[in-house]
Amino acid sequence: MAPRYDTNERTTMDLNTIEKEASAQMIKAVDYLKSELKGVRTGRATPALIEFVKVEAYGSETDLRSLAMVQAPEPTQLLVKPFDPGTVQDIIRGIEKAGLGLNPQADGKTVRISIPALSGDRRKELIASCKSMGEQAKVTIRNARRDANKHIDQAEKDKSLGLSEDAVKGAKGDVQELLKKHEAEVDKLITDKTKQIEEV
Repeated sequence: MAPRYDTNERTTMDLNTIEKEASAQMIKAVDYLKSELKGVRTGRATPALIEFVKVEAYGSETDLRSLAMVQAPEPTQLLVKPFDPGTVQDIIRGIEKAGLGLNPQADGKTVRISIPALSGDRRKELIASCKSMGEQAKVTIRNARRDANKHIDQAEKDKSLGLSEDAVKGAKGDVQELLKKHEAEVDKLITDKTKQIEEV
């Protein structure tokens, strides 16, 4: 269908497109939250903690996982095995710069990292930080709903689309359902991460 323009020179989208766009924005917000949470320390050593640390190597910044294999041989230790032993020092610098409070040590061709136990205060800080990330994700999700509802109102005014009141109500209801579904997903991610942080 050719795009139509209302008096504001904006393209009026059909209801399906509006819902699809809202859904895509909400999924993006949840995915971003997932990747953010991966970098949050828990009481256990997990490769995800440092896989996305940026390392300056070969003249450019790269994710650590592209340069090395990360393993957790013990609950309190990470072992980094660089594909090129020449990058050991670059990897150590990258991990130190990441501000995770970790102390990487060169061990021949590998890098060992002891994961210190989290203090009670540090756990509280991390949980608060995760909750704030969750709130940010929800704000993005709610903004997607707000934008979708605005577009639905525009579509309703565009007489050439000939939308019935029920179709408009249904579309807004669908967008509200999307919101509920993605907010619930955010809550679950935060609850799961909080449990991991509280684990001793």
